[in-house]
Parts: sequence; structure tokens; C-alpha cells
Amino acid sequence: MKTAEILDKKALTFFEKYLNNASPTGYEAQGQKIWMNYLKPYVDTFITDTYGTAVGVINPEANYKVVIEAHSDEISWYVNYITDNGLIYVIRNGGSDHQIAPSKWVNIHTKNGIVEGVFGWPAIHTRKPGKEETPKLENIFIDIGAKDKKEVEKLGVHVGCVITYPDHFKVLNKNHFVCRALDNRAGGFMIAQVGRLLKENKVNLPFGLYITNSVQEEIGLRGAEMITQRLKPNVAIVTDVTHDTTTPMNSKIEQGETKMGGGPVISYAPAIQHKLRDLIIETAESHKIPFQRHASSRYTGTDTDAFAYSNGGVASALISLPLRYMHTTVETVHKEDVANVIRLIYNSLLAIKSGDQFSYFED
Repeated sequence: MKTAEILDKKALTFFEKYLNNASPTGYEAQGQKIWMNYLKPYVDTFITDTYGTAVGVINPEANYKVVIEAHSDEISWYVNYITDNGLIYVIRNGGSDHQIAPSKWVNIHTKNGIVEGVFGWPAIHTRKPGKEETPKLENIFIDIGAKDKKEVEKLGVHVGCVITYPDHFKVLNKNHFVCRALDNRAGGFMIAQVGRLLKENKVNLPFGLYITNSVQEEIGLRGAEMITQRLKPNVAIVTDVTHDTTTPMNSKIEQGETKMGGGPVISYAPAIQHKLRDLIIETAESHKIPFQRHASSRYTGTDTDAFAYSNGGVASALISLPLRYMHTTVETVHKEDVANVIRLIYNSLLAIKSGDQFSYFED
């Protein structure tokens, strides 16, 4: 499949719409509806749970179950404290980066709709040379143009309102996608596209496929923990983003070397089932899909861990998309990497046999 066929106009229109919608952790429902609407023609049914995870199912009657999974939530902030003169202090909802906050526009989500604001910061003229404060959680604040606390509250803003960045999808130099929330809206897009391609290519899988878009990954893999107990899968292939370590201030000695444009990243970690990983590597090699390797100490830090250690053990693997500037508003990925992750998941599914236990004790 050519990249232009995988990432056609219909797919990219969906990708842009899906990214431009805010889906902060705990508030993913609207984004899930966009995702489900795109996937609906290509699956037999949907499963949803109490906290908002959505699953598109192909062959729901099959006993053997394979999951392909991504997470739908993005990092954000909560209103934590409103001062008497109308400024707003925040706490994290997920791993939001305090250092990028100053001078950013924000959307505060209220019952009455969006209230815009800006993260303020003292002007360079008023800061003391050599004694400058760096941005940290205790000193970043939001200004919504209110004169006092009463006016803030009149606009519908209160403690607990969630805050997101409004930055939208853009294409950089024709072949790079840039947006906030590519971690991991890109994953949700890629697994949906796998489902679409299976349907359009009239593939009849010998097992049930559960295309799973989990919630609440950014605060500890919570959505995956919940949905794996309900689905009880035999196999899980998870996709998320990983760091491009070739940009400044990254240590390859500590982080390893993975780069944007180098292809999907296949993970090595205790939670990764070796035989399933070998199947994925063999698939990449046989289909001439470029790939990279990455080793994780102790855990992957992704939903892979939640699936692997559930239900008495689920054969799990992780295929990652290399990304620059994670948890900023300019997360960046390469178009060819997106297409190649889709190719790799798609062809790996074709290589899985119903009933395969991926046992270490069988040759």
C-alpha cells in the first residue's frame, strides 16, 4: 500500500478534525464520538465503558480476541486557585509542562462554553538579571482579563475547570505533522485507519479484533486497566509515541537513539512478549517496513504494561511512533512514520493465527 492510499484525503480530514478537538484526561467523550463516527462503517459493533473508553469490534462472536490499542486523552491543567485580583493558578492534569506555559493562549472549559485566557509572565524589563525566576508550577498563572475573583466566577470559571491549549493541526515542510496531542491522538488515528483498511481490502480475520481507544493514560494507564478486565484479550498490540532523541538536550547514552523518519519503534521491556515481538519484527522485515528498536528499563510507561499484566498475563507488544517535543503544543511526527506504523500493525494482524498462545515453552 502506498502512503497516498493509506493517508488519503478522507483519512487526513479525519485526523485534523480529531486532533483539533480537545480531549483532556477525564473529558475524552467528544473526541471519542469523532473517532467512533469515522470508524463506524468499518466495524461490526462498539463497546464503551463508564469512563469513556471506546472499542470498535470486528468479529465479536470469535472466542480468540486481539486488541490493537491507543489512548485518546491529552495533557491539560485544572483551575486550582483564583486570587482576589482575578488571576488563576493551576495544577496538572497529566504531565503538563510548566516551562512552556508562559505566553501561551489557553481555553478554560466551563459549563457556559470556552473562556479564553493567557499564561502571563513578567516582562524582560522588570526581571532582575542573574536572578531570574524560571517557570514552575507555583509561579505560572492565567489572566482572563477579569478585574477580580467575582468577575472570574461570573464568567463561569471555578476551581476544577479543565484547561487546554487551542493549538491546531499544521503540516510542516509537506511531510511533518505538527499539533498538540499527537500524544496520542496519532495512535487513535492509526488504529482506526488499520480498521478501515481491513474492511476496504475485504480481509476476513480468523479472530475477533478489538480496536481500542482508551482513556486516562496520561495519569497512570487507568483506562487500559479498566478495559482489559472487560475485554479479556488473548493478544494486545499497543501503539503510542516515543521520543526522537536526535534533537538538542537529549542524551542518546541515557535515552537510546530513535529518530523521526526512521520508521516504527519496536520496544524491548519485561512486559513485551518475546514471541509476539518476534512476529512483528519478522513482519516488518518481510514487508520491507523500516523499523527501530528501543529498550525500556522495568516498564514501558505505556498502556502495554496495563494489558500485559492483566487477566493472568496477556501477550503484549508495543509499536511506537517517533515524535519530537513531547508534551508541548508543537509535537511533531513524520508522515512516512505514521504510514509505516499503520502498515506494520495491519500486516502483523494478518500474521497472527487464532489460538496462538505465544508460549515460551513451545517451539
